Amino acid sequence: MTVAINSLRQTGGQRRMTLQEFLTYDDGTDRRYELVDGVLIEMVAESTIDTWIAGFLFGVFIQMGFPSYCIGFKQKISVCSPSVTARDPDLIIHTKDSASAIEGRREACLFLGEPNPLIVVEVVSPGDETKPNYQRDYEEKPREYANRGIPEMWQIDPSREWVRIGTLNEGAYQFQTFIDEETIFSPSFPSLNLTANQILSAGRG
Repeated sequence: MTVAINSLRQTGGQRRMTLQEFLTYDDGTDRRYELVDGVLIEMVAESTIDTWIAGFLFGVFIQMGFPSYCIGFKQKISVCSPSVTARDPDLIIHTKDSASAIEGRREACLFLGEPNPLIVVEVVSPGDETKPNYQRDYEEKPREYANRGIPEMWQIDPSREWVRIGTLNEGAYQFQTFIDEETIFSPSFPSLNLTANQILSAGRG
């Protein structure tokens, strides 16, 4: 989930921040940022349900026997863009190769040219189609992750009450939407037995 509060660097006439500068950037606060076309974008504090959903999915994959080191929290991923760009998914489900690539790094970022994870999970920010966060979550991020070649993307939208699973096909995601008690289908984990409501409620009730 990402909401632009302010751009810490204006692009007009100023040099954009590089990815390496971003990874080592420290403004003395606990604020979280994404790097969008070389510009720092501040992220708002995540809502309770967003953190619950991410934690619930972590527990589900652990129960399935998936190794914990292959589940990434607060790990950044560089993506294909006209300028240097890094995203901060809510959850990353790694392959063993992508987990090995990021292991031991001071700055937890998976760079371009390195092995792709299996899945990126984004808990979508609220807002209608005119809002910048809608453009970012439903247009920019799917395009960026697809261009990188990540096989699967999940969009979990508590406000719209749906879970969308995108499968990469010919350079773009084809999304299937799940609501209510429909069982989601993940090509990467076809035996996963979860309904949309279970995910949206983070397993409560």
